Formats: sequence, C-alpha cells, structure tokens
Amino acid sequence: MSLAPVPAAAPEADLPPAARAHVIAVVERLRALPGALLPILHGIQDGLGHVPAAAVPIVAQALNLSRAEVHGVISFYHHFRSEAPGRHVLQLCRAEACQAMGARELERHLHDRLGIGFHETTADGTLTLEPVYCLGNCACAPSAMLDGDVHGRLGVEAIDRLLATCEADR
Repeated sequence: MSLAPVPAAAPEADLPPAARAHVIAVVERLRALPGALLPILHGIQDGLGHVPAAAVPIVAQALNLSRAEVHGVISFYHHFRSEAPGRHVLQLCRAEACQAMGARELERHLHDRLGIGFHETTADGTLTLEPVYCLGNCACAPSAMLDGDVHGRLGVEAIDRLLATCEADR
C-alpha cells in the first residue's frame, strides 16, 4: 500500500505559509504510523493550537480518507479545536468526582465572571474555557488545567487566582 502524496497546495487552502508548512511536516513525519490520523491531528493542534479547516483536505488526501472522515474525528473528540484558542486555555473537569466536589459551582462562577460558556473565548482573546471529562486528579477534586498545568482542590478563590495570572498577561 502506498500513501497519497501530501498536496503542496489545495485550492481551498487559506493557511498562512508557516501553518501550512507545519501541517505538511506533521503529516510527512507521522503518516506511515498505523492509525496515523490521531497522532497527526494531535501534532497539528500542538503546533497551531487548533486544527484549521484548511488542514483537513491535506490530511485527508495524505491518508486516503474523505474530508468527512477527518472532520468526523475532529468533531467527535472534545480535545480537538477547529478555531484558534485564546492566549490561555482553562479546562474545567466535569467528571463525576469533580462534580461531586463542587465543579458545577466553579462552572457557574466562571461563566458569570468571564461572560463566556464552554468552547468560547473572552472578547479580549485572553482565555478560552473548555470542559474536560477527567484530568486523572480525582483525589484532589475539583480540578482544572490551565495551559497544561493541572490544579486541584479548587474553590472560587483559587480559580480566581488562576484567572488573575491570565489577566496579568494582557
């Protein structure tokens, strides 16, 4: 079995040159792996912060998949974003242990304080709020992850301190 060539340019592509180069480099590096789609999507998102719609045809053609198949995987997993996030990403755990220990109160507080819901970014682009369904930190519930760092035993005051670090970065 041979893999389809990675397209140098797709007609609908509107990726900036650096983003296009990143997508093509990730695809070239990982496409021979068994089950390459997920590692490729992770690699694209790790580098760009999201999986741009213009990357979908590049990935689909390289892996001999339909665009719908690639889009279906992106939309199925909560982890993948199709839009660029804010400068900081706060993921609030919504799994059972965190809900039992007060995550819903934190969720209401975050929605009220930030004026955004899950999968939204503050108007100034400072913070994106996302739900996550277990950070593996159940013993220290409720938990959240800010820019890749897990924080546990959160209350309103502690989450406000996390937000203050983001707001200081304006």
